[in-house]
Amino acid sequence: MSNIYYNPGEQHAARVNDLFATIARRYDLLNDLQSFGLHRYWKHRVVKLAAVAAGGRALDLCCGTGDIAFGLARQGAEVVGLDFSQKMLDVAESRNVIRDPRSGSRNPTFIRGDAQELPFPDGLFEAVTMSYGLRNLSNWEAGLEEMQRVARPGARIVVLDFGKPANPLWRNIYFSHLRLSVPLVGRLFSGNAEAYAYILESLKHYPAQLAVAEKMRSLKLVNVHVIDLLGGAMAINCGEKPA
Repeated sequence: MSNIYYNPGEQHAARVNDLFATIARRYDLLNDLQSFGLHRYWKHRVVKLAAVAAGGRALDLCCGTGDIAFGLARQGAEVVGLDFSQKMLDVAESRNVIRDPRSGSRNPTFIRGDAQELPFPDGLFEAVTMSYGLRNLSNWEAGLEEMQRVARPGARIVVLDFGKPANPLWRNIYFSHLRLSVPLVGRLFSGNAEAYAYILESLKHYPAQLAVAEKMRSLKLVNVHVIDLLGGAMAINCGEKPA
């Protein structure tokens, strides 16, 4: 039986939006529980890999509750966070207070939009990031094409998402965890097992890190590489737009 939130057809975006509207208030707590807090370290790596200079423009797509956007802002970047889910953006906005104005950082700007049809001109941003969003797009390749389009020459494009381990034994253990443990945690702490069973269902239809790297190369990005995390259970894809 397929997951109620996974629809590969015309209703894909609407179902994903329903999912995040349901879990927005518990999203950060569940991320901490499922990853034992490791997602914070992985997102910190994304911010470092983006390598945006102070005063530069950065775009964080599928920004969710804003972790990456705030991290980029703390580097001194002028940050736009874009997400399709208004409920997730509401949580991000509630966190949108720079606690120390002497740090030189500024609040990110959060807007609602479609990562597959960005409302920005070509070559605007010095860094473009996406965390746990590419897998949720109805057309992940279009998402990467848009990231490449709005990046300036020399900009880094960095994507963090669930991966598919190359080792068959580890992949089976990992997928069993996503099938059994993750929905149970979702049921206990958010009352919605289906929303977290969605992760495995979406991952089955997502070609993961190696295909993302290949698409980056087809877009003429350079220095394309994959950083496998937890044996490939998570992965960071990184590339640069030629200067």
